[in-house]
Amino acid sequence: MPVSRGATMRGLALACHPGPTLAVTVLTALLACSAGHTLGRGLLVTSAVLAGQLSIGWSNDLIDAARDRAVGRADKPIAAGDVSERVVRAATAVALAACVVLSLACGWASGLVHLLLGVTSGWVHNLWTKRSVLSPLPYAVAFGSLPAVVTLALPVPVWPPAWVMVTGALLGVGAHLLNALPDLADDEATGVRGLPQRLGATLVRWLAPGVLLAGTAVAAYGPGIDAEGVLLLAVCAVLAVVAVVARGRLPFVAAVGIALANVVALVVRA
Repeated sequence: MPVSRGATMRGLALACHPGPTLAVTVLTALLACSAGHTLGRGLLVTSAVLAGQLSIGWSNDLIDAARDRAVGRADKPIAAGDVSERVVRAATAVALAACVVLSLACGWASGLVHLLLGVTSGWVHNLWTKRSVLSPLPYAVAFGSLPAVVTLALPVPVWPPAWVMVTGALLGVGAHLLNALPDLADDEATGVRGLPQRLGATLVRWLAPGVLLAGTAVAAYGPGIDAEGVLLLAVCAVLAVVAVVARGRLPFVAAVGIALANVVALVVRA
């Protein structure tokens, strides 16, 4: 039975990994606003990052389609038959082409950092490191370089402070660990053995808030010691304790809370 246009669009929307795609796009928009971009320039940088994230998300589902079918992943649109591989492949190509054009329109420095460090890292993860002990590395590189994509697109390009990039890198690694938690069993069943799968759920639940708290410490003291930084670190330390000792969904929620606090710190304290 042919798939309707509406169903195809819904399938495409779900296949792009909408949660991470939206999160990175919103973070970029907030960083652009914080950096002092005009509305038009901020939209350009944000659109470039969005296009890159769409290409990464769609290519991920394309590469994993056979594995997702093998474990009956009904939540995966390609595996469930909600959208065809041909359509997703075409959408990936369009998104990648748009990403190149939009990125270079932000300036050579910003564009090359985005394409070579941000987007390439995402594709390398999809094609290789997702199944290796190096799985956190592309996240560290991509998130660590994201603030530079924004600041290098300013009328006078500048690199962000080192602490901003370190905070971003630790946020990326923490996000990778958290994102892997719900799918550890399915990943193991299909031979995907990145670092979270090798460590196991118990250790990842401890490690994720620890990595994120390290990012908080960098964000708290990177710009200089002040009351705002001390408060940030104290709040996130409490959340980290909750993430370690609580049960049920609360540890995950607490770890996400630390990640959100780090995002706010990047935007406000940078």
